[in-house]
Amino acid sequence: MTEEMIATLKKFIATEIARQPDRSIAADEKLISSGLIDSFSLVDLGLYVEDTFGVRIEDTELNADTFDTLEQLAALIQSRQ
Repeated sequence: MTEEMIATLKKFIATEIARQPDRSIAADEKLISSGLIDSFSLVDLGLYVEDTFGVRIEDTELNADTFDTLEQLAALIQSRQ
């Protein structure tokens, strides 16, 4: 499930946030601290996660400590399901 989850997140980030559908994003690549995702896009990603995976993300969790890699994000989603 985690691999499918990461693939879904990668596709959304590459297509909708980075606007680079062919961009490859590693599961451990820094998303926020590298600048790939900015604060506005972070909110979009949080909403996408909530809608797609049926979990609740608190506003205080929208930060680099929780969302900086796809692995971290997948672990958070799994812990909520």
